[in-house]
Amino acid sequence: MLSPAAIVLAIGGLYVGQSVIGGLTFIALPSVLRERGLPLDQIGLTYLAVLPWALKFLWAPAVERYRLPGTGPARSRTIVLATTLISALGLVAVGLIGPVAFVPLISVFVLIAFSASTGDIACDGHAVETLSQAHHGWGNAAQVGGAYLGSALGSGLFLVLVARLDWQLATFAMAGLLVVLALPFLLSPAPAAPARRTHQPALKEALKRPEMRTGLALAAIYVPAQKWGVAMLGAYLVDSGLDLESIGLVNGIGGLAVGFACALLGGALVRLLGARSVLVLALVLQALSLAGLAFAAWRGLPQPLVLALALASSSGIMALGFVALYARFMALSDPRQAGVDFTLLQCMDGLVSMAGGIGAGWVSQHFGYGVCFGLAAGVALIAAPLVTLLGRAAGTARPVAHEEAVLG
Repeated sequence: MLSPAAIVLAIGGLYVGQSVIGGLTFIALPSVLRERGLPLDQIGLTYLAVLPWALKFLWAPAVERYRLPGTGPARSRTIVLATTLISALGLVAVGLIGPVAFVPLISVFVLIAFSASTGDIACDGHAVETLSQAHHGWGNAAQVGGAYLGSALGSGLFLVLVARLDWQLATFAMAGLLVVLALPFLLSPAPAAPARRTHQPALKEALKRPEMRTGLALAAIYVPAQKWGVAMLGAYLVDSGLDLESIGLVNGIGGLAVGFACALLGGALVRLLGARSVLVLALVLQALSLAGLAFAAWRGLPQPLVLALALASSSGIMALGFVALYARFMALSDPRQAGVDFTLLQCMDGLVSMAGGIGAGWVSQHFGYGVCFGLAAGVALIAAPLVTLLGRAAGTARPVAHEEAVLG
């Protein structure tokens, strides 16, 4: 039987790889495109690459049914191997296309997102079903910590490589990194399979559970309040006079340090105060940070202070809050169809993120960064009492016992 530490290490590499793609697409790419003179409303269209993450619930049941056959070991590694290779080859294609041909570039990034999101279904399902309830916190730490490490590599390291080498070599390096990060999972032994699986994963099984519907509402309100304001941060920093290498170093070294520290802090606060309190605290802090960025966009602030606010908003506060949110997602997921349940909750995250990213680009282009950040701060304040109510309802959910779910 695999130890919890081995499972966490294996899935952690996959989560880092997925976030390398996310950091490259949604943080680094807008900065590169802005440096090359593309308008903000067009840059906002990069968030179309969120679409597969928002819609993956449509094919999650089919993936889960393939991953969990009636008898025999799970096929998680087969799915992860195929999706990793497709994502890596997609990044090679991105390097060959270059950052100027916008439509082909975004099309390939959407294909990469489709592949990565499909692999994520298998990874999430594997994590929930193989980790006991007592070790779910470690899996959540791997997910959130991996997200910030991957985002730092995909945004920070990539921008540094683009500045010092070129676009093509930087994307080729990211493609190789994806393969390396998947190796611990691909080379680890498969867990023991139950004698027979009788449960058929399905969306209707998830949607008929009241606690899952509450979880979807929680995600729909919480995620916009956290993410919408940071969608244009990269472009704003470029327009503020920072070069790509400086932004890359801030996103990379600073984002990694602040994100990891706040993820650990978030885990401790969840144990001490509960997930609901941490969610509300993160919303209040995000509102204050975004209000500071709005003031900076309108009236101006010293560049070090602007960087500190941007880093706090995009890395620290986000890590603090999403530790609590994803812990709730994991608790609400039925281990018999964890890939479906967790995916459904994440898709709500992706859907509102995509809408916010496109909307933030449009608002920034036509009304300015100050209005964009100010509106996002208001959304965070409005969301706080609603999240309190929904967090209380979701917190009363009684997740399916791990052992009972495995035995069917």
